[in-house]
Amino acid sequence: MLIHIVMFQFKEENKSENLVRVKAMLEALPQKIETLKSMEVGIDISKSERSFDLVLVSTFEDQEGLDFYVPHSAHQEVVSVIKEVTSLSKVVDYIQ
Repeated sequence: MLIHIVMFQFKEENKSENLVRVKAMLEALPQKIETLKSMEVGIDISKSERSFDLVLVSTFEDQEGLDFYVPHSAHQEVVSVIKEVTSLSKVVDYIQ
């Protein structure tokens, strides 16, 4: 099992609305991309200076599953919105 974690820092402009919008878009992806086994999306509640605004944790059977997901048109549609509304992202991929 491959775990793919991404954390996002959102721009301040329309932040609350953009968080809700991106969360909904991400949560729709498992129904659209067959190699995406699960996805959990959370909006930060701590609001600490160390925290990011949104995190996603997704699972794939293997690296090939992630490689199929990344260029998929449904994922790329979300990526383009994310690039407009975020200022920073960090990723960790690991095998469980």
